[in-house]
Amino acid sequence: MFGTQHFWLFVVSGLLLNITPGQDTLYIVTRSVAQGRAAGLWSVLGISTGSVVHTLAAAFGLSAILATSANAFTVVKFAGAAYLVYLGAKMLLERAPAPDASPIVVPAHDRAWAIYRAGLLTNVLNPKVALFFLAFLPQFVAPDAGSRVAAFLFLGAVFVFNGTLWCLVLVMGASALSGRLRRNASGARRLRQATGAVFVGLGARLALQK
Repeated sequence: MFGTQHFWLFVVSGLLLNITPGQDTLYIVTRSVAQGRAAGLWSVLGISTGSVVHTLAAAFGLSAILATSANAFTVVKFAGAAYLVYLGAKMLLERAPAPDASPIVVPAHDRAWAIYRAGLLTNVLNPKVALFFLAFLPQFVAPDAGSRVAAFLFLGAVFVFNGTLWCLVLVMGASALSGRLRRNASGARRLRQATGAVFVGLGARLALQK
């Protein structure tokens, strides 16, 4: 099928990998808990777009640069870590809303774009995700494939589609559980601070990875 082999093994393996908690999962859940369903959905869209970027990079050999160049890997890693720490610090240092302000604010278009961009950059600037695509996808490309690029793109599309479905489930569950807390101003602020702390922790974890 499209130059692939062991396709159903790939699907099952991909699903198991998707449901295994990782940086993207934690990012989506914390966004959904702290800021609601809309923020979670925009985060999923951003991270899914990032996975598409990684698929294209693996298909056209760009990820091989990260696999063979320690300097390139380090630059991308620290850029991603710094961005996560920046997001977390911004949430931690955010001032509390005025007493008469509503704790639940419908995201504006620029707000939605900011959340989408954050999810995208968080995923794209994680070199371990790039190396994962480079290591995982080739195992399921048939040796006699007419076009290895087409096979890469097909497998990547399947993986991203399944991963997106799982992430949507996470958003619905996390946002529903946190709805009551977010209706309380102090609870909403504590959730946002906790989210900021998680992002700072994710950034530190990424920076320390080898």
